[in-house]
Amino acid sequence: MSELLAGVRVIESAMLFNGDTVGAHLGDLGADVIKVEGPPVGDYLRHFLGQVTPGYSPAHIQINRNKRSIGLDLRTDAGREVFWRLLDTADVFVDGNAADACAKLGVGYEAQKARKPDIVYCQYTGFGATGPYAPIPTHGQMMNALAGATPRVMGDDGFLHLAAGSGAMGSMEAGGEGTAAGAIHAAYHVAAALVRRARTGEGAFIDISGADGVVAQAWIAATYALNDARITDRSSMPAATDSGEMTGALYQFYACEDGLNLLFCCIEPKFWKNFCTAVDRPDLLSANKATGSANVDFGADQAELRRELQRIFSTRPLSAWVELAAEHDIALGPAYRSLAEAAVDPHLLSRDTFHTAVHPVAGEYTYVTEAGLVQGQPYQLRHHAPAFGEHSVEILAELGLPQPEIDQLLASGAVATARA
Repeated sequence: MSELLAGVRVIESAMLFNGDTVGAHLGDLGADVIKVEGPPVGDYLRHFLGQVTPGYSPAHIQINRNKRSIGLDLRTDAGREVFWRLLDTADVFVDGNAADACAKLGVGYEAQKARKPDIVYCQYTGFGATGPYAPIPTHGQMMNALAGATPRVMGDDGFLHLAAGSGAMGSMEAGGEGTAAGAIHAAYHVAAALVRRARTGEGAFIDISGADGVVAQAWIAATYALNDARITDRSSMPAATDSGEMTGALYQFYACEDGLNLLFCCIEPKFWKNFCTAVDRPDLLSANKATGSANVDFGADQAELRRELQRIFSTRPLSAWVELAAEHDIALGPAYRSLAEAAVDPHLLSRDTFHTAVHPVAGEYTYVTEAGLVQGQPYQLRHHAPAFGEHSVEILAELGLPQPEIDQLLASGAVATARA
């Protein structure tokens, strides 16, 4: 967790992956994220997709980290009054609910804007808050499906199956899982809106679609698919089979002596020269035929050179090859076959990409951390994924409510805690 958003308070109203993931990103950046949850159980992600211990699914522990939870029944006047007092202290509202759920409760964007004109309101749904599909409830793969990232073909058994082939420039699957793809765009739009608000005093309504996120993340595949007929010269494009497998030797996967794999990417003459020099193979220098301003060579059907390179890479373990690459300025790196292999990579470990900590209820747990590092601000967990309403009393006290009023709210059910 960095401190880039320290001092920013975020109210999150969300269940499952969309809004939850946005709040996790903002919490990792240092924001005080308060998760407002409706009774009786709040975000049922706690009880969904497996259990580490009762009420703590792997997904909940991961994407509800760095948050506090308050249980509020927004169907009650007393619950809404607490919400408005909380909103008065907030900078950002993350709405991960169906299109008009918050509006129906009387706490949607228009109501919030009337109360707090400078609120940064981010609604993140599968298909977006506008457009003909906006009212449709979504789950993750629906976002990928709309973006054309889950192609299926009818099989002989009468069922749809994954379609083979991704094309030379990849497929829309490169956009990644839909909820994660849109969440990162939501987080950076929120950060940008906060910058503008600091300059102008204006709030914002941000409408993020998971399907749009998939398209944006797969921009390379999308760009080439949409403009394929307009390409007049394909000589600088990688040669590939119909299944998408590259046939060249200079941009290719190879197996090392220890059975681990690497990806070799010496398509620029300078990198190829560095490699040939480092392995004492000057006879291979002419194999890179790069010409023109692009100065890159993807090659085509270089089976003989590919076999020779495989023989070379089979003489050393992966660790020796990456050490050579760092020393001699060679474009190659590990190509792990599983997360288990990647999780013990010394480079990823040095960046704390996978962070193990002890959850007070679920025990030892390994988190996926931020993709960015801020100098002097190592990753840390300020809050572990909370139980429903775990921080209700704490947050009410921060708002200045006296204990008798807190007790009354708890007794009425307008506010709920992990124990009440």
